[in-house]
Amino acid sequence: MEPFSRTVDLATGKISGASNHWVRHLSEMRDMYQDQGAVAEILRAGDPLIYEVYEIAVPEEEGQLIQCVTIIHPGRVGSEYYMTKGHYHKKRDRAEVYLCLSGQGYLLLQTEEGASQAMELEPGTAAYVPPHWAHRTVNVGDRPLVFYGVYPADAGHDYEAIEEQHGFSLMVCERGGRPALEKNPHFKRR
Repeated sequence: MEPFSRTVDLATGKISGASNHWVRHLSEMRDMYQDQGAVAEILRAGDPLIYEVYEIAVPEEEGQLIQCVTIIHPGRVGSEYYMTKGHYHKKRDRAEVYLCLSGQGYLLLQTEEGASQAMELEPGTAAYVPPHWAHRTVNVGDRPLVFYGVYPADAGHDYEAIEEQHGFSLMVCERGGRPALEKNPHFKRR
């Protein structure tokens, strides 16, 4: 590979020359939300875009780094804010770094052994996701939450483990007009 550079629009999160752009709509995440009545009601009216990712692909091999920008749109399903599906890395010993560019949110983290944490995200927050920690981001604001991420290209994504656990042990819900961290009543530890 040859060295390269790209421009990241800090306002929109779009990367010039992004190799991949993929999107997740509510229909692809319906089981991630606790209030299935709210999911069904929203889907009757349409299928909102929850989040999208712009990625600069490199060979998926050891030593390479993927750069991406994730944009989580504002909104809620019932009381839960829009969020990413969340994942472990298939190669659990791979870390990741996020830099929040705009918006407000949370980074939820958990291990298979049961440890969990929540970090607030705001512009300028640099967050480190250590190896063996699953991670999910949640937009708690009224504007898109945009963050830049870098991770090893051979890390892979394990969404299935999160689905088997019924999500993360912590959820971010709107309570009294403000975000609140709550225990997920359906969470099952692996």
